[in-house]
Amino acid sequence: MIAKQKLLAMLLATGGAVVAAGAGFSIASAQDAQDATSNGTPTVPSTGRHWHHGRWGMMHLYSKLGLTTEQQASIKAIFAAAKPSMQSLRQQMQANHQKLESVTPDDANYSTVVSEVAQTNATLASQRTTEASQLNAQIYALLTPTQKTQLATLKAQWAAKAAAWKAAHTSS
Repeated sequence: MIAKQKLLAMLLATGGAVVAAGAGFSIASAQDAQDATSNGTPTVPSTGRHWHHGRWGMMHLYSKLGLTTEQQASIKAIFAAAKPSMQSLRQQMQANHQKLESVTPDDANYSTVVSEVAQTNATLASQRTTEASQLNAQIYALLTPTQKTQLATLKAQWAAKAAAWKAAHTSS
């Protein structure tokens, strides 16, 4: 029984992380237009949602790098090319979630379904991580050395802010 609980916990943790990451990815890849701030610095437009993680969080950081029109167009094309694959992975994860939700713990096939879903989700998570890293590498290659340095600084600031928020909201 404990092994089943550990397997279910692993499945939920993996699935939740992949679904959350996939959602962030789909928001970023759904961007259709580019904006310019009042000072003329190109930025990525807001969808009205305030996501601060996943690809949207990275797009928020990229928008602070003073991307050229060419860089913006290239990034948009990279996201557009990746969208069908990432959407397919997200749909497969959703189907797995529905498959798991269709059985109850007292069902005779419950442990089999949990095992199948866990294995499938592990494969999908691996694919999603690989595709996301390739996407990140393509975008990073478009940046100038100055932008890369600036991005590293922004990431460090973002991580520090996240750590401070976590420390303030974690009860010990």
